[in-house]
Amino acid sequence: MNLIPNTPRITPELVAEHGLKPEEYAHFLKLIGREPSITELGIVSAMWNEHCSYKSSKVWLRTLPTKGPQVIQGPGENAGVVDIGDGLAVVFKMESHNHPSFIEPYQGAATGVGGILRDVFTMGARPVAALNSLRFGDCHHPRTRRLLAGVVAGIGGYGNSFGVPTVGGSVGFHKRYNGNILVNAMAVGLAKTDEIFYAAATGVGRSIVYLGSKTGRDGIHGATMASAEFGADAEEKRPTVQVGDPFAEKLLLEACLEIMQAGCVIAIQDMGAAGLTCSAVEMGAKGDLGVDLDLDAVPCREAGMTPYEMMLSESQERMLMVIAPGKEAEAEAIFRKWGLDFAIVGKTTDTQRFVVRFKGMVEADLPIKELGDEAPEYCRPYVETPRRPVIGPVDIRVTLSVADALERLIASPELCSKRWVWEQYDYLIQGNTVQRPGGDAAVVRVDDGPKALALTTDVTPRYCEADPFEGGKQAVAEAWRNLTAVGATPLAVTDNLNFGNPEKPEIMGQFVGCVKGIGAACEALDFPVVSGNVSLYNETNGEAILPTPTIGGVGLIADLDKAMTLDFKASGEALLLIGKTTGWLGASAFLATICDREEGAPPPVDLIAEMRNGDFVRHLIHDGIATAVHDVSDGGLLVAIAEMAMAGQMGAALDGAPEGLDPYAYWFGEDQARYLVTVPGGQAQEVLRKAGASGIVAAKIGKTGGERLILPDDRPIVVEALRDRHETWLPIYMGAS
Repeated sequence: MNLIPNTPRITPELVAEHGLKPEEYAHFLKLIGREPSITELGIVSAMWNEHCSYKSSKVWLRTLPTKGPQVIQGPGENAGVVDIGDGLAVVFKMESHNHPSFIEPYQGAATGVGGILRDVFTMGARPVAALNSLRFGDCHHPRTRRLLAGVVAGIGGYGNSFGVPTVGGSVGFHKRYNGNILVNAMAVGLAKTDEIFYAAATGVGRSIVYLGSKTGRDGIHGATMASAEFGADAEEKRPTVQVGDPFAEKLLLEACLEIMQAGCVIAIQDMGAAGLTCSAVEMGAKGDLGVDLDLDAVPCREAGMTPYEMMLSESQERMLMVIAPGKEAEAEAIFRKWGLDFAIVGKTTDTQRFVVRFKGMVEADLPIKELGDEAPEYCRPYVETPRRPVIGPVDIRVTLSVADALERLIASPELCSKRWVWEQYDYLIQGNTVQRPGGDAAVVRVDDGPKALALTTDVTPRYCEADPFEGGKQAVAEAWRNLTAVGATPLAVTDNLNFGNPEKPEIMGQFVGCVKGIGAACEALDFPVVSGNVSLYNETNGEAILPTPTIGGVGLIADLDKAMTLDFKASGEALLLIGKTTGWLGASAFLATICDREEGAPPPVDLIAEMRNGDFVRHLIHDGIATAVHDVSDGGLLVAIAEMAMAGQMGAALDGAPEGLDPYAYWFGEDQARYLVTVPGGQAQEVLRKAGASGIVAAKIGKTGGERLILPDDRPIVVEALRDRHETWLPIYMGAS
């Protein structure tokens, strides 16, 4: 067969529309030795775009620590896999769906959830939890309310219908996200350690099978769109957003797990970004095999679809598998039983070529390894973010009292309760959610127990903007602290690195700094990166988002009866502060909200102190001494105390700031490596003695009880009134016309 003639003619303008730079296209021509067909141009544009090839980031991603005795599978597969003992593994990953969610909030967010769930069950795991990390523009921006409503509805609509509990996440607001919101979705599943499935195809002449829903024209060039800046034409890109069907995905999950149990599967790959193209190429290339596809066999839901459209469609709820010899009929029977399409669309070959056929013509004939291995790889120039000066109490002017400042902070868009969001998610389905959203980390029981998983997503973008290296460290350290605070041993992380245009040296400098910080923290805390995603070009009309390297942390609780919560439990307990307090105000929530200033260096992250303090707190939990634990983060010490009080509907009498420390800096500074712990009053001195013997700074700062927070030299704060302020800002905002 001869390669189909070019239709239309390949022009420089057409190449540019596909996101390829002239030098990249020239390299592709050299690889294949001729001008490509339009289908081949579409294929290489999909494989070589930023979203699929990581061409601007992989040189730095290789520096991250990815190994550990608990790691079964690190980056490079659909999801990371970590051993949790007793023959079980936790499978997890986080990915972005930022651009689609800005264009079409409901479907963009919904299909983001669907895609990350498929990444997990493609590995042979049953999803047990979903989380997210969301960033929106300024609350006064005319689009923010609609975008927030649509994204939350999309996440809830898909996750609730699919039947996975959405157990945690975070929501933030900042004007730098006005033109480019962030929707990062994380999924977590459980699998047997000896039944993990991978993408690499093996064996020549094996059947390649298309599974799931039919192919349509939705999502074409979705990955390419995700690799470009937004401009004034963002709304015109609406047709590139996929449409999801959570009920079809539930059927796909059950069919895939059943076909795996039947021993039919050699390799499996989700049709995610770039659809059939990326899944087929990755399966063949990872197995050092060729792939021969017959598009006449692809189930289509729209008439007259071209090979170009079929190869680039990102229609949802689809899988590609290599089936074991002689298992085709059994596999088909399983999928037909679940009401899903099953079609043999190709075979593996020994040619290491990617051949696509349609109506008797060869639409594409490309070297399969080079589509991945020869993708452009850039070591882009970068400049380090200039260091900011340290902000101290003498640099601020505050007219509010400490109590007034607390009330304003606790009702601010950034720190208010996000109950309005998570109550739209079914966080109890499957019946294994031990701790609902709103705490330090979600806790999900493993089967019937006694083990449980602790899950969290964390990042502080204002720190990353101020100092990318310290901000990257802090994102990892806060995830580690949140897992520790519920009594979990941190296991591993997944990341979602959201940045602006990497071709700008200052943006690339943010990326490099954050990756270096993440790597340093993961190394020091024995907290390896096992999966992740990079989302670049998050900017509109030249304005980039805040650098937002989201960290998804997973930990293990050996006995869920010892899982810890943050709420005050009983009157008369001692409130202890673990960790050193210097009153660091730079880049703090207090400075931004109360002083309307976004400046100053962020708090430094002492990784030795993080490990030492966290291990000490975890021992207090495991030994049954601690009765409540909460990490100190956004808003500082007094905000953390208020959160514990509101959760327990109980007040506390608090001691004043230590001599020589400004009250605002003491109560609202955001020093790292700190925890609040309550213990029975009679055990406080022994805990403090043990802390001192371990070289840990610790102090008793108050006692629980009553209905108010009692501050020295300030008015008392009624906890119920504080809780009302905390809980009502977001519902009122979303209910406004």
